[in-house]
Amino acid sequence: MRLNGKVAVVTGGGSGFGEAIARRFAGQGARVVVADINLEGAERVAEAIAESGGEALAVRTDVSQNDDMASLVESTVSRFGTLHVMVNNAGTTHRNGPMLDVDEDTFDRVYAVNVKSIYLSARHVVPVFRRQGSGCFINVASTAGVRPRPGLTWYNGSKGAAVILTKSMAVELGPEQIRVNAINPVMGETGLIDQFLGDNSREAVISGIPMGRLSQPSDIASAALFLASDDAAFITGVCLEVDGGRCV
Repeated sequence: MRLNGKVAVVTGGGSGFGEAIARRFAGQGARVVVADINLEGAERVAEAIAESGGEALAVRTDVSQNDDMASLVESTVSRFGTLHVMVNNAGTTHRNGPMLDVDEDTFDRVYAVNVKSIYLSARHVVPVFRRQGSGCFINVASTAGVRPRPGLTWYNGSKGAAVILTKSMAVELGPEQIRVNAINPVMGETGLIDQFLGDNSREAVISGIPMGRLSQPSDIASAALFLASDDAAFITGVCLEVDGGRCV
């Protein structure tokens, strides 16, 4: 049990990468808070964890809203007494296409969910980590933040911000034994795939991945488990590419 005794929050935990991370963490002994804007999805995942013998709490959370993030952390500490691992997984995108076709409301939403959420997470989670003398953030960024594809310009920028924020947070919080790492998945089999693809074919995208497939939620869950565990106790500021060689 690599996370025995740990308490973890996973945003966007009601589906996709987040669901896989939440289930994997619970299977490794963590008590998990499944946070998602879709409460039904969060409850489904929490119930599945409970049925498998784990312990989980579902919390409806819009990660772009300060009050929601404050309430999420308060609910976690109230239920489990503390928090050890914060996984900022919730994300969104715009449809693949020319950058000037993305309207302002969509742009604002992408940056609120993908970037502002990390800021809000830090505001409410860092004080908890400081009180206990340690903690771990995992930000789910993207290969788009380091090797951008055409058609996803504004999304690429938001994930580039997530990468730099991860490194900067790691440097600033390292002396307090607070680790901050990121995972950079290549395009994955999640509910957002049609928006990422746009008019591109799945085969065209896969042709740019040396290992010949898209990422799976289980791939990202495995990386998150490592970064959350004591095996990564001296690792911070790392942006781990889980991409089948895409960024080589």
